[in-house]
Amino acid sequence: MQSYWIQSSAGQTLLEEREVPLPEPAPGQLLVHVRAAGLNRGEFIAGHGLTKPGAAKPAGGEGAGEVVKFGAGVSGFAPGMRVMGRCPGAFAEYALMDAREAIAVPERLSWEEAAAIPLTFMVVHDMLIAQGKLVAGEWLLVTGISSGVGVAALQTAKALGAKVIGTSGSDDKLARLKALGLDLGIRTRAGDFCDPVMQATGGNGVNLVVNNVGGSVFAECVRALAFQGRLATVGYLDGVLKAEMDIEALHAKRLVLFGVSNKLRSPEQRATSARGFVADILPAIADGRIRPLIDTVYRFGELPAAKAHMESNAHLGKIVVRMQGS
Repeated sequence: MQSYWIQSSAGQTLLEEREVPLPEPAPGQLLVHVRAAGLNRGEFIAGHGLTKPGAAKPAGGEGAGEVVKFGAGVSGFAPGMRVMGRCPGAFAEYALMDAREAIAVPERLSWEEAAAIPLTFMVVHDMLIAQGKLVAGEWLLVTGISSGVGVAALQTAKALGAKVIGTSGSDDKLARLKALGLDLGIRTRAGDFCDPVMQATGGNGVNLVVNNVGGSVFAECVRALAFQGRLATVGYLDGVLKAEMDIEALHAKRLVLFGVSNKLRSPEQRATSARGFVADILPAIADGRIRPLIDTVYRFGELPAAKAHMESNAHLGKIVVRMQGS
């Protein structure tokens, strides 16, 4: 079968297409005929740490397709069933999924929409619900809101009944996100958004911040938080991995700061995250209240072009690759 492999070298990530044997499911795994797979910045952008220097590894982290067969100990799945989920090596004709993380695809979703969901929306569940405790009527601020995670956070927050402020360097992207319910868009890539945030929130600040941008805006995120506010750090588009912290604000405002990453989580912890997503967000996707925003769909052989599009930062929402014959 055809499969893409990825390697980090000299500050960049490189893709290589290979012919490899069909994988065989181990106990607890599904073999999936992949129909579409989503791109994620953490894998493709050098310096984000998910693709470390060294030998090449199978590329891709999430996908959707049909169950072909499964290993020992798996129940609840049948050949031909449509599934989506975290899927190492998803940029391939066939890939393996942990059955604990495989999710039945709602009938209304296309393959491309299903492939755009798993990692992004499970991260959003972690940020907004599991750790962020966002509830109806609260304010959410998302820096770098035009990213796949940023758009999914906007959509999920609106489904929860929250109000959302987003930052972006593009007026056009912010205008397009108004249709998804964005309450206030602030055009900036810098840490200079606290004043308009305070004006919008009556001087109180926001209850939760999702920081996609990184260290260059960290201090401003803290300033923009309300009393008992929460700050989720999920990405660093700016490549800035260190920032000063206002410990007095942390103390006086009783703030909660937390990270969102799957790097060190155990398989059971990731499975728990998948179950939380299924319970709390999937119903809104299944009934159409949330529909994944897809920027561009590329063919399987165009994965290098899809990667270049992601690196250009021109996209709004998710970039997806459609497999041959889908």
